[in-house]
Amino acid sequence: MKQSQRYLALDVLRGMTIALMITVNTPGSWQYVYAPLRHASWHGCTPTDLVFPFFLFVVGVSMFFSFGKYGSTLNSESLKRLGRRTLLIFAIGLFLNSFPQWSHDFSKLRIMGVLQRIALAYGIGSLIVLSAPRKYIPFIGVGILLAYWGILAWFGGADPYSLEGNAVIPFDKAILGKQHLYTGFGIPFDPEGLLSTVPAIVTVLLGYMTGVIIKNTERVKVPGRLALYGLIAAVIGRLWGVVFPINKPLWTSSYVLYTAGLAALFLALLVFIIDIKGYKKWTSFFVVFGMNPLFIYALSGLWARTLGVLIKVETADGSVMSGSAWLYQNVFVPLAGNMNGSLLFALTHIFFFWLIGFILYKKRIFIKV
Repeated sequence: MKQSQRYLALDVLRGMTIALMITVNTPGSWQYVYAPLRHASWHGCTPTDLVFPFFLFVVGVSMFFSFGKYGSTLNSESLKRLGRRTLLIFAIGLFLNSFPQWSHDFSKLRIMGVLQRIALAYGIGSLIVLSAPRKYIPFIGVGILLAYWGILAWFGGADPYSLEGNAVIPFDKAILGKQHLYTGFGIPFDPEGLLSTVPAIVTVLLGYMTGVIIKNTERVKVPGRLALYGLIAAVIGRLWGVVFPINKPLWTSSYVLYTAGLAALFLALLVFIIDIKGYKKWTSFFVVFGMNPLFIYALSGLWARTLGVLIKVETADGSVMSGSAWLYQNVFVPLAGNMNGSLLFALTHIFFFWLIGFILYKKRIFIKV
């Protein structure tokens, strides 16, 4: 059944994820972060671990409606368009990883990252949905998730889902090189690596199939239908997690189903509140983020690197602090203390980037990244 009116809930959910991504990425101090704003140490899923898959899920939903404008077919024009966008998003991610370029050791440049994963999941997901018959997409998704489970189970070590024993590390080392992997876990392991990006493609596919459900369902019945499928996916993911742990750094198959199910449930709630019941006044804050999501996210990353690396402040005792550390210690800690000051630092950034987004929104400037 054709739906002519766009769903504001999609823009709101997209904006919420960007706002939360900025919040969790820019605390005043990583030593003082409330537990819900931290990632799980390894297995498990905190509210912060929902943010990235929620964004990829919305990317998939948006893909369905966007591709519908061009006939949802793979041709020279659509291939050129999605190839250009994939390369652009990936290139911006590399630019942020290497910033500031004049002082970076490119022999140790991290190749992957959040934007790079978004680019690859979007690009490969787009190729699948534009080239494969729609009825086969769920089977393709299931096949990818089962294959990924098999790869980790068969090619991993004695504990195949551990940090040290997973199969993602040797695969990414062989393709990207040890020196180009993230080292924040204490060993070369990239939580946005190449192999673990494969199941992330399914997160996008699940979002795309959610778009199909929305399009073919009577508007008033959309929340119920999304809630049903979301609940089923979340329960299956949770049960699968007993044998294949829910894990964001590995982006396990159980994590894909669990988080996509929760995303569908949350989207169902937003559709009911915003698009069915018409409670829209509160949404404008998040819509601003949702109109230029990747641009605002990339800009926030650039600013964080500038404040944390380029800007230096000499203190009274002669020591040198980064601009972000100086602001936290001299402005936010006196205002709110260590823990709340760290949170206030992040929330201030949210407001700052919202102002930028608001100016763009008012001027009807939408930067397609």
